[in-house]
Amino acid sequence: MKKINSIFVLATAIVALFTLASCSKDNNTATPLNVDYPAAYVVNGQDATVSVIKLSTGEVTGTISFPSSDMITWPHHIAYHQGHLALGVPGMDFSGGHATTGSMPGKMLVLNATTGAILEDLDLPVMNHNTIYSPDGTEIWVPQMDMDGKVLVYNATTYALMNTITVGMMPAELTFSSDGTKAYVANGDDDTVSVINVATKAVITTVNVGDNPVGAWTGSNGQMFVDNEDGQSISVINVATNAVDQTIALGFMPGIAAHNGVKNELWVTDPMNAKVHYYTWDSGMGMWMDAGVINTGNGTHAVAFTTDGNTAYVTNQSAKSVSVINVNNHTVTKTIIVGNKPNGIVLKM
Repeated sequence: MKKINSIFVLATAIVALFTLASCSKDNNTATPLNVDYPAAYVVNGQDATVSVIKLSTGEVTGTISFPSSDMITWPHHIAYHQGHLALGVPGMDFSGGHATTGSMPGKMLVLNATTGAILEDLDLPVMNHNTIYSPDGTEIWVPQMDMDGKVLVYNATTYALMNTITVGMMPAELTFSSDGTKAYVANGDDDTVSVINVATKAVITTVNVGDNPVGAWTGSNGQMFVDNEDGQSISVINVATNAVDQTIALGFMPGIAAHNGVKNELWVTDPMNAKVHYYTWDSGMGMWMDAGVINTGNGTHAVAFTTDGNTAYVTNQSAKSVSVINVNNHTVTKTIIVGNKPNGIVLKM
């Protein structure tokens, strides 16, 4: 009788393990998620995961992981729109800089922001620096990092390809103006930014900037801030005129430029020196002026501000961490450990 019971217990255990393994393979979250609170989503490039941080406590409350069969490698930047997350998956590590690359395929991922479930996993012909919702949320725009640069525009509900827009060589980040009328594409090999009419999908103009631009980052003040990686500068584009109003010489390779509209500060990450430099607007001189520096972690990269402008979250790629910064006194209040090579970050408030 004991032998029969032992066999039954062993068989039950084997079935349970098989069921658990099957469920783990099908579920793309490490633990069940219910993110019904304000949160930060941090993309861990090397791990190919997304850490979820509860903003009220500053604690990691969950991790979104992906089935190995999906071949999701080196996800990069992330965007949020009404309960959905969009991720660009270039399949390449950009933590050391954005050197010219050959054409290789990429992926577009769309996730449920509450549960972490994959809603769409779309293979792309060419690698993509980011994937982003249009301002009205009806479209998803995806740059294609190739010498024959293009932007693909998908229907955000059906994921059908709607438009293909030709831009410059090796386009990296795609962003939108704060009023939602224009899209900006940084063309790394052209040293230009393509400006696109969001409604008509036509390229309005091409703006010359510095050496190897990576992104034209959105300001709420009618400006776009282009981080020129090899030029070690920021080109400030006037949205109304499509002209460069100022070139800020940095003296270091920028990671990302982020504008805090509430405080009217421009933050530029300095990945090689583990710092964030911040600039304030001098109305008398009509330009941005260096105002100070904040020590963060190695590989400082992306910045996300809360809507009240009082708190910033900064990813540190080489330190496997996120720095929480009090914007009012420019001090780090907490360091949160996340996954390997954290790069993109977005807040759900």
